[in-house]
Amino acid sequence: MADLRNYQSRAQAGEVIDQGLRAYMLKVYNLMALGLAITGVAAYLSFQLAFADGQLTAFGQAIYASPLKWVVILAPLAAVFFLSFRINQMSVAAAQTTFWVYSALVGLSLSSIFLIYTGQSIVQTFFVTAASFGALSLYGYTTKRDLSAMGSFLIMGLFGIIIASLVNIFLASSALHFAISVIGVLIFAGLTAYDTQRIKEMYYEADGYDVAGRKAIMGALTLYLDFINLFMFLLQFMGNRK
Repeated sequence: MADLRNYQSRAQAGEVIDQGLRAYMLKVYNLMALGLAITGVAAYLSFQLAFADGQLTAFGQAIYASPLKWVVILAPLAAVFFLSFRINQMSVAAAQTTFWVYSALVGLSLSSIFLIYTGQSIVQTFFVTAASFGALSLYGYTTKRDLSAMGSFLIMGLFGIIIASLVNIFLASSALHFAISVIGVLIFAGLTAYDTQRIKEMYYEADGYDVAGRKAIMGALTLYLDFINLFMFLLQFMGNRK
């Protein structure tokens, strides 16, 4: 009888953990999806303001062709570093607001893709990215395999493509650019599965509201970055240029 009660207690505890984990992961995905929505709206509205009647407006000249473009390019990087290093000292509401601001800044920075690629290819690439991301994240969530070793390898590969991209600024090699795009897709595909597993393992049922909220925001930021980078690398060799 005592064994039966112990079994029932363990089963109930496991059910509570499962429900808490599902709620936690759902919050991560919802935050990420809202961030992507903000980025998409910001990118499209910025493009509409920047381009009219077949030419750049004053706003477009400012963000694409003046020294202000460096602020547009670097502002998202500053925001993501600020959020990453300061999140433990921020309230959940402040961290969420910073994430929304960061998402909008990324949208402003990415609005130039509408000048380079056709709208149809951007939409197609987005849906390919969404389908791939969903499958890879599901694998990372459900697999029993430890992906830690793969994650370390992928992070080293990420540093490699960053270095190669910087070198290619000076070489301007189309072959190297294509190779970076393909390798970038493979790396961020792997990171999507690895990061999902890592975010899942971050969950702890005894976390308070603030700790759990910060973990969810950082998880959403991580998956958001995986999605955006996967999209951009796919667009580089799938997108049709204007």
